[in-house]
Amino acid sequence: MGLFVMSDILVDRRILIVEDESLVAMLLETILEDLGCTIAGPEGSVSGGVSVARSEQIDAALLDVNVAGELVFPVAETLKQRGIPFVFSTGYGEGGLPEQWRGHTTIQKPFTEVAVRDALVSALGQTPQT
Repeated sequence: MGLFVMSDILVDRRILIVEDESLVAMLLETILEDLGCTIAGPEGSVSGGVSVARSEQIDAALLDVNVAGELVFPVAETLKQRGIPFVFSTGYGEGGLPEQWRGHTTIQKPFTEVAVRDALVSALGQTPQT
């Protein structure tokens, strides 16, 4: 269990992970499981992410901006059309996003458990707990 208070808003939420680096995907899975979430994926490609985003029941998503050399924005667009909140994950922070995607919740790599929790809580429209 992580060193933070479990946020009830995240318990039993199904979270899609789109991440091509297996160690980062495994870390995110561990963090999300510690938060009480259920995992969709992880998907290591944009096409896999789009497929899950279109067809599966998910509550939110964590999207690596650059997935195997391909930008993740088709997944983000699919989620946006369905009204599903998402968080971008990037080594460049929000400043590395194209203008149209700025303002969306973003975590910068390397991230902490608390940063992931707070970003998801924010994306889901709740105030993070300390």
